[in-house]
Amino acid sequence: MTIRFVEEARREFLDAISYYEEARAGLGRRCKDEVDRCVLWVADHPELYRLRPGAYRRINLRVFPYYIPYVVRGETLWVLAVAHASRKPLYWISRRNEVA
Repeated sequence: MTIRFVEEARREFLDAISYYEEARAGLGRRCKDEVDRCVLWVADHPELYRLRPGAYRRINLRVFPYYIPYVVRGETLWVLAVAHASRKPLYWISRRNEVA
């Protein structure tokens, strides 16, 4: 399965890495590694997480306070956001319309 990030999700991902790296050296790398592991896991098990109202699925990170909403279109997993769990719920929902 091909993994793609919508552009806003990629920026959020990079912003989270930068934020944690500035907070403590090495923490940004840990955040990146956790997101990478979760996305790869989802790519191998895309149907494992429940379909939510709005026709998306999501996986919660274990260490960092983020979740990754995604949709599958054909053989492509689209990451819609790297969303902070305590901020603006569903701000990214319109991004579902951006993926083919």
